[in-house]
Amino acid sequence: MSADFTTLTVEQLSRHYGRRKALHRVSLACHAGDIIGLLGPNGAGKSTLLSILATVLAPSEGHVRYGTLTAASGGAALRGRIGMLGHDLFLYPELSALENLVFFGNLYGLADAEARAKAALARTGLGDRAHDAVAGFSRGMRQRVALERALLHEPRLLLLDEPFTGLDQASTRALVERLRQVQRAGTMTVLATHDLDTVDGLLTRECILRQGRLLGVDASQGTLRDRYHATVHGA
Repeated sequence: MSADFTTLTVEQLSRHYGRRKALHRVSLACHAGDIIGLLGPNGAGKSTLLSILATVLAPSEGHVRYGTLTAASGGAALRGRIGMLGHDLFLYPELSALENLVFFGNLYGLADAEARAKAALARTGLGDRAHDAVAGFSRGMRQRVALERALLHEPRLLLLDEPFTGLDQASTRALVERLRQVQRAGTMTVLATHDLDTVDGLLTRECILRQGRLLGVDASQGTLRDRYHATVHGA
C-alpha cells in the first residue's frame, strides 16, 4: 500500500490530559504547497497539535487524515513521509555535518544517503563545512543542518516547532528562502511560531489557537501582527 498523500485533514481534533483540554475540536485542511502557521500564546496547544500530526501523540477525539490514510492505517510507511524539526535539533555534535545527514539518511533507508547529504549541504551553503563537527557550528548553521535532516527523505509533510528561535537575520532569511523552495516542490508545511513579522507574507494561511481552540480570523485586518492581536485580544 502506498503511503503517499497530498492533503492533510484535521477533523474535530481534541486532546485531553485528565480534565485539562490541550486541544478542543480543532479542524483544518492543508494541501500541497501550503505553509500553515500555528500561532497563539504559550500553552495554546500548538506543540500538542504538531505532535499529533507527527503521529507521536494520539488524539483523544477526532481524526487526522493524510490523504485517505490515518496514523494507524499508514503505519511506519506513513511516518516515513513526514519530516519534523522541533526544539531539539537531533544532531550528534561530535559528528560532522555530513556524517549526521548520512546517519539519518540510512535510518530513512535511503540508498543514496551520502549523495543526498552532500547535495543538501551544498544547497544550504555548507558544502565547505561538510566534514567539520557540528559542535563548532553556530546556532544558525546547526538549524540549517537540522532542517536538511528533516527534508532528506523528501517528506510530503514538514512540521516545524519555533524554527526561527535564536537565529540572526542572515540565518532567518536563509530559512525563509529554504521554506519557499520546499513550498515550490509541493511539500506541505505546518509551523508553530511566535515570529509574526518573519512569517508575514510566507504563510498561505494562519491558524490562531487560544486555550486549545481555533479562533476565527478577520482577513481584512492589515498585517499578520494586526490580525493576530485583533483575534487573540478581541476574542
